[in-house]
Amino acid sequence: MIRTCAACGTRNRIPASRLADAGRCGACKAPLPPAGEPIEVDEASFDEIIGQARTPVLADFWAEWCGPCRMAAPEVHALAREMAGKALVVKVNTEACPGLAARYRIQSIPNFVIFREGRIVFQRAGVASRAEMRRWLEQAGAAAG
Repeated sequence: MIRTCAACGTRNRIPASRLADAGRCGACKAPLPPAGEPIEVDEASFDEIIGQARTPVLADFWAEWCGPCRMAAPEVHALAREMAGKALVVKVNTEACPGLAARYRIQSIPNFVIFREGRIVFQRAGVASRAEMRRWLEQAGAAAG
């Protein structure tokens, strides 16, 4: 994954296993905070993040034309900021990644799937509050610890 340094603009390659960790820019040594926004993924980056993440991951399966998905988007974004360093949030566009949607039997969207250590620990379709999504992530983290 590539993360851009806010201080100098350098693009830093971050291993998927370290996305939830704080680091330093390779050029200017400024702090790189943990991923604090939803990560748009394709099939390859999805598999890499789900397989290597050391924290729970919330996958938001969505589509641009979906009204409820657009309603949930600000809450998903705020959740990613709130859970930075404790969990990751990825967004899977079902129109761009139909293979992922089929793999996880996504039949209605938005559809939220919580992964821990590469495995599904929770799945639910429909809009959910940020507090509810946070609870899912916290429970997934506690179950692993």
